[in-house]
Parts: sequence; structure tokens; C-alpha cells
Amino acid sequence: MEVSYNKLWKLLIDKKMSRADLRKQADILPNTMTKLRRDELVSMTILLRICKTLNCNIGDICDVIPAESAK
Repeated sequence: MEVSYNKLWKLLIDKKMSRADLRKQADILPNTMTKLRRDELVSMTILLRICKTLNCNIGDICDVIPAESAK
């Protein structure tokens, strides 16, 4: 299974917020932001921090993609 954070980037646009703003407000390290940009797995703690910052649910910021669809 893979993950996609496309919803997160669209939500940031809707909220007129930059990735740097999110990183600062959610207290996310730069290397974790790189993982998000590359659609790599990050910890649940980070995802919950992002949700708290954006006042949303996890399903609003990411999608899980079955391995067959990802290829």
C-alpha cells in the first residue's frame, strides 16, 4: 500500500496557506515535509498534528492507495 498527500496540498491552497506556514504551525521538521512531498509514510503523530493545525480529519489530507493501483 502507498499513500498520497494530494488532498493536503489542495487543502493548503484552499486555506491560502503555504507549506512553510504549515511546517511552522504544526511544528514539523523539514525532513518530514520532504517525506510528505514525496508521498512517503510519516508517523500518525505528524498526521494528527497536521489535522489539528488545519482543523480537519485524516481523510481530508491523505489517501491510501492499494499496491495494484499504485503501479
